[in-house]
Amino acid sequence: MTLFSTLLDATYGNTAMPMVHMPCGNKTHNCQDFCDICLMYNGAIMDCLSTLVEHLCLRNFKEAMASLNSSDWCIWGNVRSMYSNLSLCTEEISDCLLIPWPNPLVEQTFVDIHSTFFKDCPTEELSDPPPAIIFALVITPICLIPVMVSLVVLKTKNGDGSS
Repeated sequence: MTLFSTLLDATYGNTAMPMVHMPCGNKTHNCQDFCDICLMYNGAIMDCLSTLVEHLCLRNFKEAMASLNSSDWCIWGNVRSMYSNLSLCTEEISDCLLIPWPNPLVEQTFVDIHSTFFKDCPTEELSDPPPAIIFALVITPICLIPVMVSLVVLKTKNGDGSS
């Protein structure tokens, strides 16, 4: 018995009890399952979204992150697929429940994972370029000014008004 069938069996085997359906997106094969779970959740749709994200998306993300050494969390190549899967999972569930994505719950979820898993990662702050680059950027216009002035003076001295 799958997770969805267990969660969806609110009739406890009594199939004679009819199930009412809520409006639901149909973008994935799991959409109707998500909607049925929220229908039986019997609470606010955002609370149901929170529960689904916690149990389906975040659980998988946390398990995947636990499989890595914490020093590898800051290497984008190591976490890119897990991060992408988390994002896609939250988007799929939100879309199925016809909740705009991103939404405050999803945004808070990502803030939380960043403060948990990525807070100690070094960030590349903006700094001045190396002195050789600064010198080249400064000296180029300085050298061009006398050349341009010389060209203008030579052109006007010849008395040639046409170009």
